[in-house]
Amino acid sequence: MCRRDSRHWRRDRRRRKRRAVARVDPSRVAADRPEGGPTSVLQAIVLGITQGLTEFAPVSSSGHLILVPWLFGWTIVNNEALNKTFDVALHMGTLIGALIYFRSDVALYLAAWVRSIRQRAVRTADERLAWLLILGTIPGAIAGVLFESVIEDKLGQPWLIAVMLAVGGIVLYFVDTRCRTDRVLTDLRTKDAAIIGVAQAVALQPGVSRSGITITAARALGVERESAARFSFLLSLPIIAGAGLFKAVGLVGTGFQGYGSQFFWGFVASAISGYLVIAFLLSYLRRHNLTVFVIYRLAVAALVFIVIITGFRSATI
Repeated sequence: MCRRDSRHWRRDRRRRKRRAVARVDPSRVAADRPEGGPTSVLQAIVLGITQGLTEFAPVSSSGHLILVPWLFGWTIVNNEALNKTFDVALHMGTLIGALIYFRSDVALYLAAWVRSIRQRAVRTADERLAWLLILGTIPGAIAGVLFESVIEDKLGQPWLIAVMLAVGGIVLYFVDTRCRTDRVLTDLRTKDAAIIGVAQAVALQPGVSRSGITITAARALGVERESAARFSFLLSLPIIAGAGLFKAVGLVGTGFQGYGSQFFWGFVASAISGYLVIAFLLSYLRRHNLTVFVIYRLAVAALVFIVIITGFRSATI
């Protein structure tokens, strides 16, 4: 083949390729693209509000942060790096909201703990509670370090989250309606804190709910609802702070990956909604039981199964 014919042949081949690309079915191209487009500021705000509303309510924040983007087809659910970035924003947001609400309690128990160390004795109820909060944090911290990556990789599937929501809701209902309510925060002892702390470690499984299982454990020990919730919320502060700071280390190298605005608004939304939910729950539980949260958990579990059965979304991610 002469050089001139060779040039014509290569030019014709390039033209055929361009025509073939032009004839590609647009629907097939769309199907190959991730659904939902890049994570927007609106999505970040929705996820921030979701985190704030569910971190302290007994309905599983980790489960909801998987189910919401899964249900709407948002790309963040399949973006591991971005998920970790948002985890930091949302955890730090709820931590700030909780610290603002519990600022007096945190100052009180921190001072009591330091005083107890200095005097090498536990002499007051505040000093004892300070040590109980530390004791209750240990099981969850150990479990988080050892098993968090396994849980994130293997146990965050929508169908399993739905099962955990339903089972946890049923357990919460029976414990809350059948156990006594004659103990308050100052009645807690070392054994109680250890039991609640072990329960908190189980909550790494999405769908279980950290606040849900710790409130359930406290109610099983006869602690009245508001005191159970308050101890649960205070117990969450070191865990949330530790998880957020641990994941924040990864951001030192990667930064915000171009999602600085989303990070900021997710942080703000989770902080505000987290603060408001704590205030609401502590007031609500003075006069009501936990049945409304049981109904909600069962409803969300049913919705997830309906979505899966109808084929709208896959049972796995």
